[in-house]
Amino acid sequence: MISLRQRIVWASLLGSAALASSGAFAQAPAAPATSAAPSAAVAQADGAAPKVQHKRMDPAQRMERMQAHRAKRLAALKEKLKLTSAQESAWASFTTATQPPAGARPQRMDRAEFAKLTTPERLERMQARQAERSARFAKRAEATKTFYAALTPEQQKTFDAETVHAGMHGHRGHRGHHGHGDAGHTAAPAKS
Repeated sequence: MISLRQRIVWASLLGSAALASSGAFAQAPAAPATSAAPSAAVAQADGAAPKVQHKRMDPAQRMERMQAHRAKRLAALKEKLKLTSAQESAWASFTTATQPPAGARPQRMDRAEFAKLTTPERLERMQARQAERSARFAKRAEATKTFYAALTPEQQKTFDAETVHAGMHGHRGHRGHHGHGDAGHTAAPAKS
């Protein structure tokens, strides 16, 4: 996977190459050397991409932001579903069961400590974390199926349409196709 930072670097490099090859950059007047630090334009001209500094958000702030975003999404979904009073208890059970764990993510082991473990110990740690994630997923999946069964067919269609991309969000290693579909995978092979 290419990270956002790598994408920015590549885009900067490609932009610099395009400017240099078109000759437009060579026609620009030279900037006076009044400061000791080179500007971003000079850094790009030299072939070096500007260093983009992203501040890491405080984990508590990030959690608050994620919870606010989740609440907004759930409110919009509830509005679109037009739930009846009889379905309110199913909605409450669904939202409670699919709520992320109260605390932040389980604390990761320090890389240095992880490196000190033997390979079988590392594998056991990874397997335990995977089992925890699988158990949380199973709980969310069961709650979703139970709620889905309480919906009318029309509400189910709305739910399907509104949650189609839910499995592609939030996991850095599992970004999915994001709207690219499986068109390349479903095409019939060309006949020779």
